[in-house]
Amino acid sequence: MVNIFEAMPISEIKKIKQSYFPLSITMLLIPFLLLLPSLLIFINKLTTKRGKLPPGPPKLPILGNLHQLGPSPHRSTWQLSKKHGPIMLLQLRSTPTLVVSSAEAAKEVLKTHDLECCSRPPLTGPKRTLLSYPTDITGEMRKICVAELFSMKRVQSFQSVREEEVDLLIESVSESATSANPVDLSKYFFSLTASIIFRIAFGKQFQESQLDNHELQKVVFEAETMLGSFCASDFFPYVGKVIDWFTHFHRKLEISFHELDAVFQQVIDDHLDSGPTKHDEEDIVNVLLRMEKDQTQNDSIQLTKDHIKAILMDIFVAGIHTGAITMIWAMTELVRKPTAMKKAQNEIRSCIRKKGKLTENYVIVLLAPRETISQIKIGNYDICPKTRIAGQHIELLPFGAGRRICPGMNMGMAVLELALANLLYCFYWKLPSGMTEMDIDMEEEVSITVGKKFPLMLMPINYNMWEDDEIKHC
Repeated sequence: MVNIFEAMPISEIKKIKQSYFPLSITMLLIPFLLLLPSLLIFINKLTTKRGKLPPGPPKLPILGNLHQLGPSPHRSTWQLSKKHGPIMLLQLRSTPTLVVSSAEAAKEVLKTHDLECCSRPPLTGPKRTLLSYPTDITGEMRKICVAELFSMKRVQSFQSVREEEVDLLIESVSESATSANPVDLSKYFFSLTASIIFRIAFGKQFQESQLDNHELQKVVFEAETMLGSFCASDFFPYVGKVIDWFTHFHRKLEISFHELDAVFQQVIDDHLDSGPTKHDEEDIVNVLLRMEKDQTQNDSIQLTKDHIKAILMDIFVAGIHTGAITMIWAMTELVRKPTAMKKAQNEIRSCIRKKGKLTENYVIVLLAPRETISQIKIGNYDICPKTRIAGQHIELLPFGAGRRICPGMNMGMAVLELALANLLYCFYWKLPSGMTEMDIDMEEEVSITVGKKFPLMLMPINYNMWEDDEIKHC
């Protein structure tokens, strides 16, 4: 065997030894440095007064309970709560997460301790949305949305937009009913909510805009998908960044948001070029640009174009899919329960009678994780600060409650009620030939929202009010 050191100068050998021995020391330090965070956490757990913590399933050393969530976290936590109770504590890697599964406990979170539970955890995913800003700025922008964009007066000003778009929906479904073709209600609902939000935000119909409508919906869908995707950095502060780099999570997120940013910038530029608009004819972009122009140095927040884009991002990503998915599930449940469907239709038709159309004049106006700010007590259990909270609907609250209630609730309910009531009034609904209620696939697709995995295909039959015996005798 040849000794390579024999042919090398002494000086070179010394250099190699000098570089080798520090490396050996470094290699010995690596395990210690890797174990140090775990050691500090362990010491902190021993020295911290934790009180009576809620029960929960056993945890793995590194993952905690993360492995128990699976592809459908809402179903996994429901199954776990049946064993561990309505107030259950999970450890998602380094993040304690409280799962609330009863109305009584949810009231404590949303009412009794609303102030202590109204913070939001810092998440890697929601960049360029309202969630990406500090809590104080988010709070001020939320006030703008509540007072200026989604007030009852503003919602009522868009009544004609909603009614026109619902009329187009009914007309399109009626054509399919005449030709005895089943309709993809999922597609119709997504198109309806996208059209309404596009018009109230930008002041134009899809057909009038220079934007590629299909491309815009595709970009919005991709952004929502990315926001609902698993981000390893949220649970593994250091290793997670490496995992996200391998999965290209951040690159995909940036590409998606960059495309939406370009769309919003084009819309803002178009509004600036078109000049001021009358107060009662303003769309959402007009309102935000006016507020930016009229603001003073004494205002609590200095509104910028980036703030405007963040608000638009939240409106589009949160508004289009949540509204459509709610209507899809509502119609799915009704068609699975024919008795409930018939009861709802009879109530609507007896109210409208032979007017032939339901408008908003007949309609009476019907979430992201929270995080605790300080130590609180829920159901006799001590909940530590910085604990995330999931499953917080009191009975069935589609818009949340308390300080984190959805600011667009009035707008959302106006669309849902008008669309569903008209569909139930104008048509009888049946399953495609050969299908029964038991054949309806209820599999879910989890993202930011929990949508129906497969499209809802139904057969509409035009309703003739003049042949309805019940209406004749009203």
